[in-house]
Parts: sequence; structure tokens; C-alpha cells
Amino acid sequence: MSPAGEVHVPEEFQRALRSLRGVQVRADVSLHEIPAPTRVAPFALALTGELAGHGAHATDAASGRFVVLYDPDGQEVWQGRFRAVTMVRAPLERDLVRDPLLSEVAWTWLREALVSAGAGSRAHGGTVTRVISESFGSLADTPEADEIEIRASWTPTTPDLAPHLHAWAHLMGSVAGRPALPEGVTPLRARRAGSGS
Repeated sequence: MSPAGEVHVPEEFQRALRSLRGVQVRADVSLHEIPAPTRVAPFALALTGELAGHGAHATDAASGRFVVLYDPDGQEVWQGRFRAVTMVRAPLERDLVRDPLLSEVAWTWLREALVSAGAGSRAHGGTVTRVISESFGSLADTPEADEIEIRASWTPTTPDLAPHLHAWAHLMGSVAGRPALPEGVTPLRARRAGSGS
């Protein structure tokens, strides 16, 4: 029996956390643990991730969150005891943001990422949001800030969550226009207009 006030962490959730320790995702993605939500489930873990941009002054090419929720009693809407809740956001060129097929394509990226990573899952749900920002008046010279945001959740079929973390990182790369590359292969940088190389 646990001492008064001490929370007993179920072994199944501990196993899930161990499966995430030391996971190496894409080399260009940095991960950081953040405070997890406390009202949605009895146990949770939250990570943020940034996919680095190119160049010394480049902003992040994509960013997001990966949250694992666990309820020992399960939740009917989850169809299980675990739930992965994710978000990925990235700036995008305006012509791509306006493409009417973008949302459907973005959702396909998620499904393909899960399959490619071998992340068994069910009860998928989510939204794809396209944001077009236009500035006026004294802000007319502000650069365009168009972006895509994918919010998705699904239920892992086993406590091994490493494939789900890999799938999320893969999705981040897809949204940023950087497909996964074999280990040891360096991506080619886009050539700038007017560049001689």
C-alpha cells in the first residue's frame, strides 16, 4: 500500500514511459518534456518538439506537441486506456495553403506516418486548420504568416509508444516538406533563386 498522499503509478503506464526513454527520432527534431495536462486523465506525459530550419537565422520549420494520456479504467470514447493527443504546426507557402486538397492530403500524411512507423492504433480523430494572415495599414509590410496546423488523437493498441513518437516526428517532417531519409543520408537544401550552385 502506498504511503498517504503518494500516487501509485500503474505498471502499464510505467512500461509506456520506459518505451519512450532514449527514443531517437529525426536528427533535426529536438524534444523537451513540459508539464502534462492534469484534468483529462489520471496520468499523462507531454513533450514539445521543434524541427529546425535551415541557416544560421532560420526559424523552426515546424513545431508541435505530443501528449500521452492514460486512464487505468479506460474511456469509452478512446476505446482503450491510452490516448495519444498531438499537434503539428508549420508555416506554408500561400499557394499551398489555398489548395482545396491540402486538408485531405495532410490527414493522409498522418495515417501514412502511423503505418510507416508500425504504430498500431484505432479511434483516430482530428482537424486540419489552414491559416492565411494578411496585414493592413501600418502593418502592411509585415511578411505573410500562412500556416497549417494538424491536431489529431488516436488510441495506441499497445503500451509500446515509441512507434507513435516516431510517427509524430515523421508527420512534422512531412508538414515541413522534409520526408524521412535513411540513416546517414543528409538532405539537400533548396537552392535559392539566383544562386550559382
